[in-house]
Amino acid sequence: MSTVCAVSTPLAEGGLAVIRISGEDAVAAAERIFVPFGGKRVSDMPGYTCTYGRVIDPADGSVVDDAMLTVFRAPHSYTGEDTAEISCHGGVYITKRILRLCLAAGCQQADRGEFTKRAFINGKLSMTQAEAVMDMISARGELSLRSARLTREGRLFKRIDAVKDRLVTLLGELAAWVDYPEEDLPAVEEGALKATLADAAGELERLVRDYDCGMVLRRGIDTVIAGKPNVGKSTLMNMLLGYERSIVTEAAGTTRDVIEETVKLGELELKLSDTAGIRETDDRIEQLGVSLAKKRLDECALIIAVFDTSSPLDSEDRELLNYVRGLDKRLIVVLNKSDLGNAVDEKEFAGIKTVGISAKNGEGLEALTAAASELFGISSYDADTTIFANERQKRCAESALEKLRAALAAAELGETLDAVTVMTDAAVSELMELTGERATEAVVEEVFSRFCVGK
Repeated sequence: MSTVCAVSTPLAEGGLAVIRISGEDAVAAAERIFVPFGGKRVSDMPGYTCTYGRVIDPADGSVVDDAMLTVFRAPHSYTGEDTAEISCHGGVYITKRILRLCLAAGCQQADRGEFTKRAFINGKLSMTQAEAVMDMISARGELSLRSARLTREGRLFKRIDAVKDRLVTLLGELAAWVDYPEEDLPAVEEGALKATLADAAGELERLVRDYDCGMVLRRGIDTVIAGKPNVGKSTLMNMLLGYERSIVTEAAGTTRDVIEETVKLGELELKLSDTAGIRETDDRIEQLGVSLAKKRLDECALIIAVFDTSSPLDSEDRELLNYVRGLDKRLIVVLNKSDLGNAVDEKEFAGIKTVGISAKNGEGLEALTAAASELFGISSYDADTTIFANERQKRCAESALEKLRAALAAAELGETLDAVTVMTDAAVSELMELTGERATEAVVEEVFSRFCVGK
């Protein structure tokens, strides 16, 4: 493969920038543009060493920057190839100029995810480990970071590999019994066959179940704050944000449009929409706001319905409550203005997760955080388990699970072992695609196209 280079840090002003070079001629390319202090030679540097020196332009010998050069020798590098990294001052112009010098020294511009792709091709990472790299970069909380780190360390690969190995052993026993009848080999015991298939299916079911929780941690939750006018929706949004984003007045109907922000609620990230108060109104502009609010309610994953606890529910409150109940969404009822007393009959919210708060005084945030975490399974989530990184892995696991269930059904119905073997073999193929052991070129290209340049 050719020697490639790219900027591996954000292209913006900062203390440092890193230009990475990887490939057979990486050290030679670095030597053409980097001169160590003290008379050293880059080509003599062993792996895992660094040196201080200057980046020079070979065209005229001018100094571009003082920098550090780190050398990694194959196969003991991230990519499994000879690698050189230049750490320079983090100016945009300096960084771009050094990158151009690398290109002039014989390197090619790296594609998206090319360094990690080379690590996969050279056997340094499995496909699941490679995909976890981007999950670590994009992690938005401790649980999502921990899960990505476990996957990066190989936890997911090991779990899938263990399932695959048990199935391969079973396939070997089935093939031996079918193909060599003259050897008088013992038949595959029916109970052991069913147990192996059931155990493998159960493990895949657990992994697929983890996916939904993982996506919540990774992508955030589309959330709508709903309620009739003047119950404190905007005050609640401001409390969650920690600053005044929505206009708060005594006048009902102040919010006419949808106000959107992203907030952290414990480990959860809420993509929050503060909507217009839902009520019947003759105001044409407010009517449009109410229609937009109802549209957002239809599309969201979580509804926070706000009610004023200082006065009994009226017809507008009950109409909203019935409306959100009928949407089949995850729902939290917030009883606001708890500092003014409680005139609401909480029996009207039977079966709904309810939290009392005073948004004005900033009270009740912990209870709201706990309620949301419980609703999405975060409070009981085991951070030492692994979640799927993406839809591709989920599709492979679900397909393998479907085929295992078919194999188990065939065994239960007493069908020929050929039918069991075919479906079990198909499940193994899906698992090998998940881990990358049998990934097509198209799959590899699709996976690494989502990476940033420089990683």
